[in-house]
Amino acid sequence: MNGTVRTPLDEPVSNGDLLVGGDDEVAESSDHGEDPGVDEPGEGGLEAREVGAMVAEAFGAAEAGPPSLAGLPDVALASFDVAGLESVIEPDERARISPASAFPWRVHCALRIVARDGSRWIGTAFFISPRVLVTAGHCVFITGGPAERRGWVRSIDVMPGRDDDDLPYGTEVSTRFYSVRGWTEHGDDEYDYGAIVLDTPLGKRTGSLGFGAYNNDTLTSATGNLSGYPGDRGGGAQQWYMARTIASVGARKVFYDIDTAGGQSGSAVYRIKDGQRFAVGIHAYGVGSGQFNSATRINRPVFDNLQTWKAAHP
Repeated sequence: MNGTVRTPLDEPVSNGDLLVGGDDEVAESSDHGEDPGVDEPGEGGLEAREVGAMVAEAFGAAEAGPPSLAGLPDVALASFDVAGLESVIEPDERARISPASAFPWRVHCALRIVARDGSRWIGTAFFISPRVLVTAGHCVFITGGPAERRGWVRSIDVMPGRDDDDLPYGTEVSTRFYSVRGWTEHGDDEYDYGAIVLDTPLGKRTGSLGFGAYNNDTLTSATGNLSGYPGDRGGGAQQWYMARTIASVGARKVFYDIDTAGGQSGSAVYRIKDGQRFAVGIHAYGVGSGQFNSATRINRPVFDNLQTWKAAHP
């Protein structure tokens, strides 16, 4: 690690209550478990190209018909009101994951987000435990737009491994969210991450990603994998994947030239180590004035918060 210290902006907050979480490679956390429906990783830190080849047992959707995502905008626009926050760095090298019902693809979830004013948006999240998913802060707390929209979102439909109208694990609706003061009070993009809590342990069916806080050298030599639900491909209902070596890191950011588009905010940026997957960042931003897309880095303060949220909702 780079000596990142905890600040008041790292203090966790929730729409339900206040939760306070507790220069080497510092920590890893993983809840993979044993699962016969696992796609083994490929070579060089990438996922195997035979994507979606293994299909897990399907579970019926919780409602009649899939939640519609047709025409819904990227949730980043609710806070920033600027198009192109996430970027395809030509040529577009994303690969579609279809079906998305095997591990690790089913860990990644399409989101339908309902804001305080009733408007609907799309995003992405990933499981880190049976009941807790990690996502971008702007997926759970909106900082821009009209006053009646700003603040904690009303609810989020969570759809693991969605593939168009196929919902292999159904839909769970969440109304419990976490983020940190750096995002909710300051809108600081270096603190743009949060969590979604489910009432049921759906993650026992899907599995989860581990996560780790790593030093700079480890990160810049790692392959970053990113899979999520972009609006420009399938309208937020199809999963798309790409991997590239991580380009650079800052104390609270990870930068890469992995293609993304609006709707993929909240996707895991993860490395493969000894056959297991560990998130190193939470995707949130496009190139802007720079050359790379970026994620909120899982440094030690972020790691501690994720561990605390996991422990609070076993």
